[in-house]
Amino acid sequence: MFSNILYFIVVILIYNLSLSREGPSYSYTVPALAALWGLYALWCRREFRYLMMRWGLRGHSGAAEGYQRAVGRLSILAVVLFGCAVFFFHLKAVFFHLPGLSGLSSIQGILAVMFFLLHLCTMWYFAYPAYLEVFGLEIERKSYVVSQLRMNVPILFPWVAVSVVYDLIGIIYPSGASALTERLEGSIVFFAVFILVLMAFLPKLIKSWWGCKPFEESDKKRLLEEFLKEKGFRYRALLRWPLLEGKTLTAGIMGIIARYRYILVTDGLFDSLSLEELKAVLAHEMGHARYRHLLLYLVFFVGYAVMSYGMFDIFLYLASGIPFLSEIVASDPDSAGELASLIISLPMLAVMVVYFRYVMGFFMRNFERQADLYSASVMGTASPIVSSLEKIAYLGGRGRDVPSWHHFSIRERVDVLRRFFTEPNLLKRHNRFVVCSFAIYLLCVAGMSYGFNSEPVRKWMVGGLVIRAMEKQVKDQPDNIMVQQGLAMIYHEMGRHREAADVYEMILEKKPDYAVALNNLAWLLATSDDPGIRDNARALKLARAAATIDRSSVVLDTLAEAFYVNGLKTEALAAIDEAISIAKEKKEYYLSQKEKMLK
Repeated sequence: MFSNILYFIVVILIYNLSLSREGPSYSYTVPALAALWGLYALWCRREFRYLMMRWGLRGHSGAAEGYQRAVGRLSILAVVLFGCAVFFFHLKAVFFHLPGLSGLSSIQGILAVMFFLLHLCTMWYFAYPAYLEVFGLEIERKSYVVSQLRMNVPILFPWVAVSVVYDLIGIIYPSGASALTERLEGSIVFFAVFILVLMAFLPKLIKSWWGCKPFEESDKKRLLEEFLKEKGFRYRALLRWPLLEGKTLTAGIMGIIARYRYILVTDGLFDSLSLEELKAVLAHEMGHARYRHLLLYLVFFVGYAVMSYGMFDIFLYLASGIPFLSEIVASDPDSAGELASLIISLPMLAVMVVYFRYVMGFFMRNFERQADLYSASVMGTASPIVSSLEKIAYLGGRGRDVPSWHHFSIRERVDVLRRFFTEPNLLKRHNRFVVCSFAIYLLCVAGMSYGFNSEPVRKWMVGGLVIRAMEKQVKDQPDNIMVQQGLAMIYHEMGRHREAADVYEMILEKKPDYAVALNNLAWLLATSDDPGIRDNARALKLARAAATIDRSSVVLDTLAEAFYVNGLKTEALAAIDEAISIAKEKKEYYLSQKEKMLK
């Protein structure tokens, strides 16, 4: 499940970074997407057939690891194919242009993620025979696929909730939605507070989604509840977790407040472990609550959100300094095109994978170790948690030496726990290690967030690296309007309005009817804070000239602004209404512009 969290994050990021400018050719796109899925299905079938031929004997020492590796490879392949569908086969445009969905980004996103889920369901369908053979569980194929789906879909609940709420804000209060996306403070506060509320109350929905029910009354259940009460642990309920019909061996905890905190235990684990071993497992889950691990996971997501807010602009500026990319990015000021979007998205994806897979993964593994040692401390000995881990490894068929990016291997966990017998202060030392590591993480995230989002630092970075490279290109290619336009856009973004205006003037001397330069210069003259270049009358003249050549929403927005600053309110409203009527995206921004002009 933890790996799938990472895959879903990548999928959502890929979808959000892509563009949807043109209407898709359904006669090309739909067959291409179907063919993509068909090829994936054939590859899944081949992969698991090969796995069963190689590790056909149940209980083979390498079978469990081979199965997990195959699932991991095919999941990554599904992510790659999703990226191909988005960037090369215009998946986003398919949903964007469906009737009634142009302004509902949440529904579009859900449909896109369902396309990815189709690939995962296909993988699980073909993985079923190998799963039975490797782990020896008796479960129907339909139940296996449905159980995997039910297990993984709640990963998307927070993202769906945020997207739906944002859409509702955009419908009810357009300028409010625009403020949330345009200002770092609004975005982060909205994201953090909303996710915090979801983490508090969502467990009640998830436990119903998973079909979790209370255990039947028994001495074992009664003694476990007495154990939790004796330790002063506050929670809502101890529930049966019907994961893969309850036959897998695992437990978990969810909920950051006691009223909606649930401890989940599968039937397989409940029946296989002794009472003392189950107490040790519950003490491990208590450790996660004791050390606020779920809240710390929220910090990791907010930390990435803060860093990534300014990261895209940084990568865009750096890409603009590369001769090949500068022409791609400069060729369309509003949307650099699918190719440029793909190229600029790659470093974003790389940073995201490194952050979650290695940085957050480091803490997740050490949080698990912290919970293990807490269990040993609560139980007074490491023996129960050690024997439970050994039994889970043996009965679950997963092996003692198979680590993951979010858990140490059973062997590594047991080796550390055995040190608890001779090093009673081991938990305190590990707690200090976790606290110091987290403090270093916070310092690094704060520094990088400041660097990515601080205007002085960004100006220094862009001015020192990108602008010098772009100025050299302009000097080397004096007739290349695309390179000049790219330089002007960066000047504008960096607040160097006078230099930007000079470059646009130079472009218009060579090509007087170039709509992009006319539009961008008009916007500068109408909105700049520099009184030396502010010229409302000429801004209107240039905006009118651009609008006679290009009636896009971007140009009409500039025309409306030019009318507005010249006191022509009626004409401004007519222009912004036309922009809204043809806008394919950023409608919230155009609606906020209209609100401003109505005042």
